[in-house]
Amino acid sequence: MTQKFRRVVTGHDSNGVACVESDQYAEHILQRPNRPGVTLTNFWLSDSTPAEYDGDVETCKGPFILHPPTHGSAFRCVEFLPENPEVLAKLDGPSAFAEMGAGANIVEGARHPFMHRTDSLDYAVILSGEIYMLMDEEDVLLKAGDVVVQRGTNHAWSNKGTVPCVIAFVLIDGVTTTNAAPESSKGIPSR
Repeated sequence: MTQKFRRVVTGHDSNGVACVESDQYAEHILQRPNRPGVTLTNFWLSDSTPAEYDGDVETCKGPFILHPPTHGSAFRCVEFLPENPEVLAKLDGPSAFAEMGAGANIVEGARHPFMHRTDSLDYAVILSGEIYMLMDEEDVLLKAGDVVVQRGTNHAWSNKGTVPCVIAFVLIDGVTTTNAAPESSKGIPSR
């Protein structure tokens, strides 16, 4: 069963008094057959840095895109159910990422069908369960309480365990100052 997340958004009333402007379950959710067992839930999207903090109460509108907005950020959780290797071997990573506007981010010929490289700085906190972060040549087991600073590298998430893993992410639109993109990565724009 997919975890539901209560999202509380604060603001100010007409007298400038701090208040809760929205208190409801997050509704900007993506689940798809091309990536079974993975649910993404957006909480907040910002399209500028510095971020506007007194605008709309609802920023998660329109299609669900993997990337944060240009010059902005995305705050979300992703739930990864345990993987079934037989099902995983039959999945189409490029199609799954294309559904999120990120078809060019998939790493062709990688050791996992969802190996990808984003052009963002991502902060991740493992909230529950455990998961492997697969890199080009190494696997890192992450458990609840561990944090990751993902800096535009090739990676995939693989839940080889028996319980769901939930990860909180803050994705920040990024730029590169080097040409560190490996030949296996394609289409990653440098802004």
